[in-house]
Amino acid sequence: MLCRIGALALVSVLGLTLTPAQAWDDSKYPDFSGQWRPIGGPGRFARDEKAPLTKEYLAIFDATKDHGGQGTSNMTYLCFSPGMPRVVNGYGEMEFVNTPTTFHILVDHIYDNRRIFTDGRPWPGEIAPTLLGYSIGRWIDTTGKGRYDVLEAETRGFRGPRAFDATGLPLHHDNQTIIKERFYIDAKDPAVTHDEVTVIDHALTQPWTVVKNYRRAADPRPAWNEENCPETNNHVRVGRDDYMVSGDGFLMPTEKGQKAPDLKYFK
Repeated sequence: MLCRIGALALVSVLGLTLTPAQAWDDSKYPDFSGQWRPIGGPGRFARDEKAPLTKEYLAIFDATKDHGGQGTSNMTYLCFSPGMPRVVNGYGEMEFVNTPTTFHILVDHIYDNRRIFTDGRPWPGEIAPTLLGYSIGRWIDTTGKGRYDVLEAETRGFRGPRAFDATGLPLHHDNQTIIKERFYIDAKDPAVTHDEVTVIDHALTQPWTVVKNYRRAADPRPAWNEENCPETNNHVRVGRDDYMVSGDGFLMPTEKGQKAPDLKYFK
């Protein structure tokens, strides 16, 4: 009798365990498999349009360009994650992995990996600020054919420093950015994925929408390169100033008129 009860209990447990897996139907979702790279290279956040910056942040951006150097918002040269929204530019081989609860974006570049939770969770009461933020998404069927074709996502909970791209195009220092995305496969070319990115930020006069495009590698077994940012990094920060190590091993400036570092600890 005990054995029978134990067997029934085991079947019950296994049934509960298998139910979620049986409910997951991969055929209802777009095919994001394979390796993806940005079309045209990572480049700028927007190639053919200017950011709708407020006067205050346009002045900050212009001062950064005039002064030279890396600026205060561009920190990837020190192996910081690009952060959002810069990470959507695609700085390496990308892989999209869809699971029953999470849409993963894996990138072979510094610390670019993202998680978009698709399990129906609400926003947490408190979000630990990060460079990539906290993302919640939902799959939708825009055609009514019983098959999901778009992933809508929203990302909040940021800390700085972050920028739109390598130019140092700034986001507001208050880090109250909200980013909304729509991921979908191109209707005419299944080898192309689009990420429609809308940035809502106090450094902008209005929400700014840019569509980032990625192409799937034709090789079904592409090479995946390894990148170790610190390995060949010749950037050095001394106090709050940035320098570079030249080919002959000496510090060199990174901007016009830059003074040599304070050597008070080197007697």
